[in-house]
Amino acid sequence: MLGLSGAGKSTIAGLLKEKLAEDGFFSIILDGDVMREGINKNLSFSTEDRMENVRRVAEMANMLAQNEVITICSLITPLEEHRELVREIIKSKYFEVFVDCPLSVCEERDVKGLYKKARANQIKNFTGIGSQFTPSAQSDLVLPTSKESAQASVQTLYADILPFIHRAD
Repeated sequence: MLGLSGAGKSTIAGLLKEKLAEDGFFSIILDGDVMREGINKNLSFSTEDRMENVRRVAEMANMLAQNEVITICSLITPLEEHRELVREIIKSKYFEVFVDCPLSVCEERDVKGLYKKARANQIKNFTGIGSQFTPSAQSDLVLPTSKESAQASVQTLYADILPFIHRAD
């Protein structure tokens, strides 16, 4: 899943994981914030480090997918070149979901107070403010989270990915 900070990626990822578990599927979430606190904590928000962040997560997701683990990735993934790299790494097991929410709505939500800090120049290169975010034109699914609930988004997403999921019985 990709989208701006505050678009609903982590919320949808968590709800999807719950729905999958209810139906007997094991899944794992690779969340961008969590990854940057651990395995990617040595990376900055420079262009090069953003690419490396995405690459590392994609490599992990690919390894998990090769072992039939449903892997839900929740990262901003701001540029098309980042998404192209992910497509190259994961290949046919990649299902791209654009969590589409206007910047103004994400700023209103501002759950973590990051937009406020970015507007006050306390955070440099914040995606959508000081750093570019290019909406994806190649997503397999677009979830308009400013127009529908997280639960509705999860229902749509679940229905779209179910044909690709293989039960590990």
